[in-house]
Amino acid sequence: MAAGERECRDYLERHRIPELLHRLAALLLYHRPERPREFLIQALERVKAGKRAEGEYPYLMDEANLVAMFELLDVVGQGHITAAQYREALKTLGLSTEDLQLGDDVNITLDIFKEEVCMNPLSLQAFARRF
Repeated sequence: MAAGERECRDYLERHRIPELLHRLAALLLYHRPERPREFLIQALERVKAGKRAEGEYPYLMDEANLVAMFELLDVVGQGHITAAQYREALKTLGLSTEDLQLGDDVNITLDIFKEEVCMNPLSLQAFARRF
């Protein structure tokens, strides 16, 4: 690899540009707005405002979507889902399960589900908090 190419890659990784672009693309594909450029600008403005604690972070899924997904997984209405169901939900959302350390006997409640999805290292909200 040439020195210039390595320098470019280091720059992108240092500023976490690939991660930002991946999250923005996920938002774009999820919402599919009529005016994608304006949508992306607004998402970046929300990340910036959220970082300054002046506004909300842009969420891939809002709370109603997360509740609906949880209810689909909790088919008998027990108020919790299994660790396996939780892992599958994260994969479905395109979020990482690599660092997830849950035993198979752990039950995930709706509150835990919502918080963990929003704090997942690959979610845009979590990215914005570190940005």
